Amino acid sequence: MKNLFKVIKEIWTVDELKKRITYTLLLILVYRIGSYIVLPGIDVEQLNASGGGDNSILNLINMFAGGAFSRASIMALGIMPYISASIVMQLLGMAVPTFQRLQREGESGRKKINQYTRILTILICLFQSPSYMWAYVGSSVDLPTFGQSPLFWIQTISILTAGTMFVTWLGERITDRGIGNGISLIITIGIIAGLPGSFFQELGAKIYDGGLVILLVELVILLVVILVTILLVQGTRRIPVHTAKRVIGRGSRQALAGGQRSYIPLKINQAGVMPIIFAQALMFLPSLIFQNTSFGATFSNIQGFWYNAVFFLLIVVFTYFYTAIMMNPNQMADELKRNGSFIPGVKPGKKTADFIDSLISRLVFPGSIFLGIIAILPAFAMNFGVQQGFAYFFGGTSLLIMVGVVLDTLQQIESHLLNRHYDGLIKGGRIKGRSSASAVTMSQAL
Repeated sequence: MKNLFKVIKEIWTVDELKKRITYTLLLILVYRIGSYIVLPGIDVEQLNASGGGDNSILNLINMFAGGAFSRASIMALGIMPYISASIVMQLLGMAVPTFQRLQREGESGRKKINQYTRILTILICLFQSPSYMWAYVGSSVDLPTFGQSPLFWIQTISILTAGTMFVTWLGERITDRGIGNGISLIITIGIIAGLPGSFFQELGAKIYDGGLVILLVELVILLVVILVTILLVQGTRRIPVHTAKRVIGRGSRQALAGGQRSYIPLKINQAGVMPIIFAQALMFLPSLIFQNTSFGATFSNIQGFWYNAVFFLLIVVFTYFYTAIMMNPNQMADELKRNGSFIPGVKPGKKTADFIDSLISRLVFPGSIFLGIIAILPAFAMNFGVQQGFAYFFGGTSLLIMVGVVLDTLQQIESHLLNRHYDGLIKGGRIKGRSSASAVTMSQAL
């Protein structure tokens, strides 16, 4: 505890770090205040009383929006339209040559891609806003007298779209002038905002049932799940790489370069949370297409066997698919050869590509299994009597995002401390955030 207070004191002695943390906290406060501002003409008490959000899938969406979804806030759509646009742009960058060229153009290409992402975000908001008002809000509350007029819909769609773009702007400002990845941090804050309420709900239920010992066991299990998730996020297999020595310069200015030893970090979970996001998006479709049918009801029950079995298999498949897109052994082997580097004991060229491909294949299998298990843990928790809101923190996308973002933010704080000759946040090791792993190898959008 003494060392903790010492580290906190050191953080506030670094002027730049103090300004960045303060700036980040202020923008997060603005986001949280905005999530409580209700859309004009909407009776939020009637919305809550109607139980419009009493749905497993809607509760999951509401958690990522920090509760703004169920409150019909001006920021009800949250940051998710931007995330969806980023995923689409990322996929286009893998399949469309035009976007591939933009990715290779450096800073100018990145700016163009960001601009296209913002435009696509607006288009997604223009589609999601009326869907949200009609399917969720309009079915739960009586809209104002002008609720059927074009003016009301234009006003509401404009506000919801502006709210999402404002949240996106806050995230970009945090990334540029604050600490951590702003977009990911806003998602994480939205998730964590629901933790106290969910915990007290679980506590109240256990006090009523006389199961405080069970609550203690749940907290221990939650701690173990978090530790296992950290191992999954940070686990890497390092491939040693040697760089051959070569002579550079001419005459008296000749010098030897190279001869260095480094490594290529292959992460156990190279795909991050993307397989869960893709699988979850597909799992929403049966409940939407086959409404009021037994098939649709089966895939709307997130505690059911078939839902979780299919969900697990989809995550495994998408993990292999996304890793195959992200990691190209032939390209990695060509880059090593071009830079005069080699893997000890492996011939350059095709042999190196085959060696890297075999390592990736051996890592993807356990990584996909662990990722699938973590994704369906909330269903197990609910089946064992944990309240739904608290069960979401036992795994799934929310836990992976929180662990990844917290580690990334702590790694950035530690980098600022180490640059000024402080000890960092921990002794005897270093926090490995996403930025450290990507030094040799795409930070996820979340």
